[in-house]
Amino acid sequence: MAGDTGLDLITGAFSFTGRAIAARLLESGRAVKTLTAHPDRPNPLAGPIEAAPYTFDEPERLARVMEGVTTFYNTYWVRFERGRATFAQAVRNSRTLFQAAREAGVRRIVHISIAKADAAPTLPYYRGKAQAERELASVGVAYSVVRPALVYGHGDVLVNNLAWLLRRLPVFAIPGSGGYGVRPVHVNDVARLCVEAAAGEGNGTVDAVGPETFTFRDWVVLVRDAVGARSWLVQVPAPLVSPLTGVIGRVLGDVLLTRDELEGLMAGLVTTDGPATGRIVFSDWLAEHASEVGRSYASEVRRHFDR
Repeated sequence: MAGDTGLDLITGAFSFTGRAIAARLLESGRAVKTLTAHPDRPNPLAGPIEAAPYTFDEPERLARVMEGVTTFYNTYWVRFERGRATFAQAVRNSRTLFQAAREAGVRRIVHISIAKADAAPTLPYYRGKAQAERELASVGVAYSVVRPALVYGHGDVLVNNLAWLLRRLPVFAIPGSGGYGVRPVHVNDVARLCVEAAAGEGNGTVDAVGPETFTFRDWVVLVRDAVGARSWLVQVPAPLVSPLTGVIGRVLGDVLLTRDELEGLMAGLVTTDGPATGRIVFSDWLAEHASEVGRSYASEVRRHFDR
């Protein structure tokens, strides 16, 4: 493609989605740089990837890091608010990243958002995601937005910890009826869609959703049976779920499920009606990896906030 320097930059290339994008780019022969909150943390990709810290209070330094970059893949966000890491701050930081990319002459931005980002303005997580998309659209750089539903794969948090709980709890709470939809997409499919979007022209948005759709209850049953668990599934009124997960989270020193995630799940925001863009079948992947999924707990707090 015209103006291609062969160099790309990813925020969070040592994390979950960013790592999958980075691996795909490196395999294709591209050079990769990253901006990360943990530039010195050991990582298998740390060797071939040049790492620099986020300097949101010094945007000119961000722009210098981005000089010579063809595509900027942005995975930066916060799953929940903690300390100074708020959704409002995440929107401001996203704007700073987009503006730095423009100043550095980046050719294209591929931004990871969330399915139905603009469908729940009353939920701070979704509202922030929608605001970040609007900031991207206003910055003046060609862009693509990739909107995953529920992302799974090696190193994920949500599916792994669901299996971890099912392996250990005699009773598992299903919020409400459990009849709302879930459409999981593999992280490698998300990475493929991002790289494909980088080769596109103009601006656009694509949903990242897998070929299978489940009700939440059926999905939990599938995971439970695959890992050989015997948890009794009990329907629980939605207002009781957050206090229950909050207690478990405090014991683990982590956040199991946020209010926005619960309400978004029950509102049908973790699925779409469009065609599948992912190719990997969740039930097939689960059958192959059932022996390892949920064997150890994956802490979001330790992963992102432990210095």
